[in-house]
Amino acid sequence: MENKENNAEIGLEIAEEPAAIKYYGWKTMPYVIGNETFEKLGGIATASNLLVYLTTVFHIKSVHAATILNVFNGTTSLATVLGAFISDAFLGRYKTLGFASVVTLLGMFVIMITAAIPALHPPSCVQGTTCSGPTTMQLAMLALSFLFLVIGAGGIRPCNLAFGADQFNPKTESGKKGISSFFNWYYFTFTIAVMISSTFIIYIQSNVSWTLGLAIPAIMMLISCIFFFLGTSIYVKVKPEGSPFISFAQVLVAAVRKRRWQLSDDPKQSLFSPPHFSSLISKLPHTNQFRWLDKAAIITNTDEIKVDSAAANQWRLCSIQQIEEVKCLLRIAPIWSTGILYYIGMAQQSTYVVLQAMQSNRHIGNKNFEIPAGSFSIFSLLALSIWLPIYDSMVIPWLRKITRKEEGITMLQRMGVGMVISIMAMIVSGMVEERRRYTALHQPTIGISASGGAISSFSSLWLVPQLMLSGLAEAFNTIGQMQFYYNEFPEHMRSVAGCLFFCNVALSNYLSGFLVTIIHRAGGDDGSWLAGDLNKGRLENFYYLIAGIGIVNYMYFLIGSRWYKYKGSEISQKVSSSESQPV
Repeated sequence: MENKENNAEIGLEIAEEPAAIKYYGWKTMPYVIGNETFEKLGGIATASNLLVYLTTVFHIKSVHAATILNVFNGTTSLATVLGAFISDAFLGRYKTLGFASVVTLLGMFVIMITAAIPALHPPSCVQGTTCSGPTTMQLAMLALSFLFLVIGAGGIRPCNLAFGADQFNPKTESGKKGISSFFNWYYFTFTIAVMISSTFIIYIQSNVSWTLGLAIPAIMMLISCIFFFLGTSIYVKVKPEGSPFISFAQVLVAAVRKRRWQLSDDPKQSLFSPPHFSSLISKLPHTNQFRWLDKAAIITNTDEIKVDSAAANQWRLCSIQQIEEVKCLLRIAPIWSTGILYYIGMAQQSTYVVLQAMQSNRHIGNKNFEIPAGSFSIFSLLALSIWLPIYDSMVIPWLRKITRKEEGITMLQRMGVGMVISIMAMIVSGMVEERRRYTALHQPTIGISASGGAISSFSSLWLVPQLMLSGLAEAFNTIGQMQFYYNEFPEHMRSVAGCLFFCNVALSNYLSGFLVTIIHRAGGDDGSWLAGDLNKGRLENFYYLIAGIGIVNYMYFLIGSRWYKYKGSEISQKVSSSESQPV
């Protein structure tokens, strides 16, 4: 018994001050942002036009090509979960990013040579004859490039944002400001890369040369790798601390095993809290939420503590640090779930907006120039890229003076603002579609679209306001989400946090597809809100439905936000309270 008490005392000792970590902050940004920008230029330029490449070069039927890309995109999103697990448990973000960047470069090189070498793609179609499809060997090379791209994206996507933010000291005022600015500038450069890829590079691929158009992204990815490795000597590299998923399971199993034990009123004296030696992983304070999990840290007579103060069997005894990490995930889950419904609205701006544009007057003035229907997403990106520098350099400093918060407004407030704007975007979308459809039915039309519907004389430029609102919604909610996950997850689990965003997007796409299928089946081909000819459908009702879902989702978000406690908020409140007491 005496030995157990001594072990418990060892477990409650205060850790010695760890060696200081040198943060270079903005000095690393040329390498980090340079790597990100060129990686996005290459990756997006390659992925954005794959449907056209498969149908025109490989002569794959559009239905089959769409299926291939759906599987490719879905697998890429799911690969981020595995990439995050490997990063946090084994390799760390630096090694994962380095490996994934090289693999992505290989994938881009392979897909480039499928266009450059005639033997690696089917021969060109001869007019009047049937186009020959790809051979097994040609498909194998294409599949190999896709495999490399999936592996690369699985490692890059969950790690790149967290790795960049790791370069700032989160415990200093300048470091906190740097993290906030980095998230804004990261998304700004991402948007610029999307705009360039979606216009200039895709034009070269479709109108000049596929070999040149696919070689440019490969060169961009090579430059990205060079930027990344040039900064190696000054990076802060957070080491992996073991699988967080196993740690979660250990806490749950230990809590269930000790479910009959009673918790003490003073957790500091009765719960297992070994010394914390990590200089990069912050020690989490004990919180009162989910107190039943605290039972996993109760020290009993059967628990053994090793000489290094670690539990001999972590499936029976867990530290407060482990338990608080699980609590972080449980607290974040309700907030994270609101992103699934939020992105349903965002998804429509890249699908049905294109169909609206196809059945609207896309000519500018009296000139022959016609805006391509697929290019209207540029307006959303334009709004985002214009707003972010203004928000970072002007709005946030102004808000800091009012709220006295480093970020200007809290991360949850920023996410909430984005939700409200997205609801407004859906309402405006419905109003614009009502007017477009009314004009098509009651005024002379100007032709027939590729989908077979009459083209309204209604100007397609009326679609710009809803797209601009969608861009602003992303500037608030999407970036707010990324920063929220980064700040609220423990440092060694931030790669897992990074993949949450992509899981949200994937789940919202599945849910959106399910919603579209249900609505279409309920109304039939001609009676559906989403009829192939928008003039026969009621697309505005679909937009209003999404706005209604958004309102319900926002109310749920408000409830979750009021319940949520930021990481370390309880101890901060206690310190403030004690400091305010008279001496």
